[in-house]
Amino acid sequence: MKVAIVILNWNGKKLLEQFLPSVIEHSKEAVIYVADNASSDDSVAFIKIHFPMVKIIKNKENGGYAKGYNDALKNLEEDIFCLLNNDVEVTRNWLASIINTFKKETNTAIIQPKLLDYKNKEYFEYAGAAGGFIDKFGYPYCRGRIFNTIEKDNKQYNDVADIFWASGACMFIRNQVFKKLNGFDENFFAHMEEIDLCWRAKNLEYDVKYVGQSEVYHVGGATLSNSNPKKTYLNFRNSLFTLTKNAKGHLFILIFTRLILDGVAAVKFMFEFKFKQILSILHAHFSFYLHLGVLLKQRKSLEKRQKYYNKTSIVLNYYVYKIRDFKSL
Repeated sequence: MKVAIVILNWNGKKLLEQFLPSVIEHSKEAVIYVADNASSDDSVAFIKIHFPMVKIIKNKENGGYAKGYNDALKNLEEDIFCLLNNDVEVTRNWLASIINTFKKETNTAIIQPKLLDYKNKEYFEYAGAAGGFIDKFGYPYCRGRIFNTIEKDNKQYNDVADIFWASGACMFIRNQVFKKLNGFDENFFAHMEEIDLCWRAKNLEYDVKYVGQSEVYHVGGATLSNSNPKKTYLNFRNSLFTLTKNAKGHLFILIFTRLILDGVAAVKFMFEFKFKQILSILHAHFSFYLHLGVLLKQRKSLEKRQKYYNKTSIVLNYYVYKIRDFKSL
């Protein structure tokens, strides 16, 4: 089983200098690529000089995460793609348990390893922790992370488990499945496109797994911090995109309820004097309306829609019932 590790890069020379050595050291069984999204720094020249064993894919433009990976992966032939952020440190034998799971479980299409915080290695990392889920209204949460509450790694998730979505910070996917799904939806640009991809795989009855024996450390927010208004815009907008495209059930009621909940979030930001975040939510909603026709066409093209949630409202559980860890849900 051949593995391609593909690191998407945009002006990330310093990150590559810091994190690429661990990938090279601990990934002897894989082919390593850096897919450069038309960087304006000297990332490509730096790789050629210092890491000549790494193959370079030059994308013509910075199409974000979604288009960047679609362009980079279309001509690769390895059996398994590992989509790896350029701010991730990998560990010894991190690939072995992933590859073994793919070999044993032929219906498993996507796998995420344990994602820990590079800056505080005893804790899970926000972007994916121990595998992701969404509630009925499309709000994401993880084993090990609910909203901004992050659990300490006490080996409570050292298992292999079914999850709903795998983090794009470090996601393994079968080549044939990625291409069957036509890759990422490029309308997303960045953020939550991995949830949409996993959801579409789930709708085709593929399995998405978490493998806790594989550990990586993610910096997180190296391109956009969690408090950046652009990230707020992309997360709120793209969450509405995923619901409209993929959710089973009465769409109008679902989206209307979600828009109200987004309004509650805007009120919370107002009391916190985060006015740029409020504008980001409004911008997200207007962009959603502009894309609605396309999203509804994509929805009609789906042959199947599977149930996608275990919890009706993670917002209610977190803010009203004060549940802060995954196992208490």
